[in-house]
Amino acid sequence: MSAEKICVGAIGGAYGVRGELRVKSFCAVPEDIETYVPLTSETGERSFHLALIRPIKNGFVARIAEVATKEEADGLKGTQLFALRDQLPSLPDDEYYYADLIGLEVFDTGGTTLGRVKSVLDHGAGDLLEVQRPGSSETVLLPFTRAAVPTVDLGAGRIVADPPDGLF
Repeated sequence: MSAEKICVGAIGGAYGVRGELRVKSFCAVPEDIETYVPLTSETGERSFHLALIRPIKNGFVARIAEVATKEEADGLKGTQLFALRDQLPSLPDDEYYYADLIGLEVFDTGGTTLGRVKSVLDHGAGDLLEVQRPGSSETVLLPFTRAAVPTVDLGAGRIVADPPDGLF
């Protein structure tokens, strides 16, 4: 059994004065976040039993059994919420968890190393792979589209990219 964790959401801070929280869900079906209990902090030191109360703009109002006051809720602002990979659904062949992409080596279609995936960014208009250049702190943002990234081989730990001209 894999104990690998995947970030499924984040706490945005308190909502109201009775310990309710604003929660963002990163799940494909946002409501599914409450089915992956208990959720944990990144270190695993804290666990949370989350119950969604109602949707709000950009997320949900939620209760966590362990949180009773506005101050406790505010203290959790920015906390990322993790579920065990085993709790999450299997993905179709052309979908990936961000955690699976980080660290993969990126090659161009001629086999030249372009770098390694440092992070995956989602600003709403489509995912971007932040690729760190070899031997450098410089990063390049590569659109994570089928045209720019035709091949992701998780087994081999590599991505084949066909980046737009002038990007690398």
